[in-house]
Amino acid sequence: MKTSYLKFIFIIIAAVCSFGVTDSMSQVKLGFVDSETILKQLPEAQKVQAELEGLQKLYLDTIQTKETEIKSKADIFKSRYDDAQKRVESGLIKSESEMKALQDEISELQKEVQALDENLTLYKQTIQNVLIARQSELFKPVKEKITKTIEEIAKSMKINFVFDKADGTLLYGDKEFDITFKVLDKLK
Repeated sequence: MKTSYLKFIFIIIAAVCSFGVTDSMSQVKLGFVDSETILKQLPEAQKVQAELEGLQKLYLDTIQTKETEIKSKADIFKSRYDDAQKRVESGLIKSESEMKALQDEISELQKEVQALDENLTLYKQTIQNVLIARQSELFKPVKEKITKTIEEIAKSMKINFVFDKADGTLLYGDKEFDITFKVLDKLK
C-alpha cells in the first residue's frame, strides 16, 4: 500500500515537472479518485461483489467436501497400513501371496488418496481461474461506467489527467498530451 502511494506521488510529480516546463502547457490540471472507495459505495459493484462471494462460498463448500473425503480415505489408508504392519510383525502373514495381496491393497489405497489429492489441486486451480474470469466479466460494465463518468467529469472540470489513488494508475489522460507517436517517430 505504501509503495503504491509513493508511486502515485512520483507519477504526479513527474507529470507536473514534465508539463510545467513548457510555456504552452503551463496550466496542466491533475485530479485523482480512490477506486476502492468508489467500488465499496457503488450499488452495482456491491451487487457484483455479493454474487462473487456467493460463487466463492459454493466452491469452498465443494472443496471442503472433497478435503473431508481425502481425509477419510487417508485415515482408512493409515489404519490399514498400521494393521498390515502389525500383522506382518506378529507373523500372521506368512506366505508370499498373502504379502503380495496386502502390498497391493495398501498400494491401491495410496494411489486412490494421491489421485483424490491431485484432483482437488486441479479443481482448486480451475475454480481460481473461473472466479477470476467471472470477476472480470461481472465488473466490466461497472468499470466502463466508472471510466466514462471519470472522463465526463474530467472534461467538464478541464482536468488533463486523473490518477487512481489506490494504485497510482492513469485513469484518464487528455489526448492533447499523448506523445506516443512523437516518441515512435524519433525512435525510427
